[in-house]
Amino acid sequence: MKLGDVERLRGEVAEFVDDVFGSLPRQDQRRWGACCLRGLMLDGRRKSIQPMAERLPDGNMQALQQFVSQSPWDPLPVRRRIARRLSEVIRPQVWMIDDVSFPQCGRASAGVARQYCGALGKRANCKVAVSVHAATNTASCPLDWQLYLPRQWTDEPDRCRRASAPDDVVHQEKWRLALGLLDNVSEWGLKAPVVVADAGYGVSTPFRHGLEERGLSYVLALTGKEVAHELDIEPHQPDDGGPGPPTLARYRTAREH
Repeated sequence: MKLGDVERLRGEVAEFVDDVFGSLPRQDQRRWGACCLRGLMLDGRRKSIQPMAERLPDGNMQALQQFVSQSPWDPLPVRRRIARRLSEVIRPQVWMIDDVSFPQCGRASAGVARQYCGALGKRANCKVAVSVHAATNTASCPLDWQLYLPRQWTDEPDRCRRASAPDDVVHQEKWRLALGLLDNVSEWGLKAPVVVADAGYGVSTPFRHGLEERGLSYVLALTGKEVAHELDIEPHQPDDGGPGPPTLARYRTAREH
């Protein structure tokens, strides 16, 4: 959006800020929250603090930087209010679990690692966040999300500390993060119509069991390599063949694809 368009919406933006940032304890925090929001709405490829501050007539890089990275406010009540507002508008048909990737250079920013980057369609240096989106055929909005920290981060507490990661952070698989996000959004009073996800989550048996334990309906993609047996079929364990890796258990009954 152009600056003039954003300025014409200033009253509506102020109403939105009063609602979603109402949990922030100080007036100056709410003020810079509104300023940051207008900066994100403006045209411009870079959405970091310095270029946003330069585009805004009331932009102040130091104040915006402090609001984003140092000001002590809890983001969860803000996310909760936004999730409720957007769900009322979108009226989602599904909740979609997905990975959101952010290509990035360097290695100092929390979570950056060489891993699969969906934005580039290949392995690359990037951050990855697990997210849950409310979606229909025509609209989508994030309800909650969490940064994924690979083991190479959580195995180095000093590195995490330098990147301002919480002291008690531990490695969690993406499917565990996804279940935690679903629990968060459910606690906010929102109900999942149907949970959908790609094969990255569909192949995870613990993730499917977690959805069933929560009573959630789901549609998950698979890779096409999965097989199924009747529930009461027991696998046969062949005798150990001697040196080498142990022999894997085998099913002697016909399998179903």
